Amino acid sequence: MAHNPGFLKLVNEAKARIRQIDIEQYKRMREAAEPHLLVDIREESEWNAGHAADAVHIGKGILERDIETQVPAKDATLVLYCGGGFRSALSADALQQMGYTRVLSLDGGWRAIKASGLPLQP
Repeated sequence: MAHNPGFLKLVNEAKARIRQIDIEQYKRMREAAEPHLLVDIREESEWNAGHAADAVHIGKGILERDIETQVPAKDATLVLYCGGGFRSALSADALQQMGYTRVLSLDGGWRAIKASGLPLQP
């Protein structure tokens, strides 16, 4: 997908302020049983078409509104994913501004999860 320059500028600025992990780092995190919550921030239609089996869905459109109710601990480790890692970077940046201290954006997002062999939920 071709992205607009203004969007890419926002994403790149956010990426400079957040922590990203790739799918191999995420798989090691899972194998080590590191406590975390995998959060799918994609649209509901994307979630309904398939998602990581152990993910919870909090769409980007309601993330800031609902996160404190669903995850009140600001030191919880949150791994956010979207389609490819752009929306999750923006969301990680917003959550950090809200005081969440352990937010990670999964670079490659859903595409990386699908290719990784991790369990999926259709």
